[in-house]
Amino acid sequence: MDEDGLPLMGSGIDLTKVPAIQQKRTVAFLNQFVVHTVQFLNRFSTVCEEKLADLSLRIQQIETTLNILDAKLSSIPGLDDVTVEVSPVSVTGVTNETTSEPSQGVPVMAIRNKMISEGLDPDLLERPDAPVPDGEGEKNAEESSDSESSFSD
Repeated sequence: MDEDGLPLMGSGIDLTKVPAIQQKRTVAFLNQFVVHTVQFLNRFSTVCEEKLADLSLRIQQIETTLNILDAKLSSIPGLDDVTVEVSPVSVTGVTNETTSEPSQGVPVMAIRNKMISEGLDPDLLERPDAPVPDGEGEKNAEESSDSESSFSD
């Protein structure tokens, strides 16, 4: 025995005289543990899927906006010889959206839908060298300035 009075080898209890653990109670504890663990994992999975879906939607919206901006910039004459220096670190996560492969970039229909929702002519995608329509941008600018001036009082 050690200084606390406990035996050095084993507990000193005759296990043949100890009653068995109730199996029903043990099974109930295990079932409760399994049920709670499964519920937690299901909730966790659902939250993760929702966040991934939201993130995917946001990425698609950003890609659509970038494609629209790219189309607008490429339609401006005289910018063909302009170069921009980009650090290699910022390019690593960007996909090449000028390729004709359907697996990369934003679908054309998404860009067309975004252009329609923004009040732009989606046919400009087929003819990027077409001149910018006169008057439409000025009308929208005048309308927005009129509406802004009415709220400034």
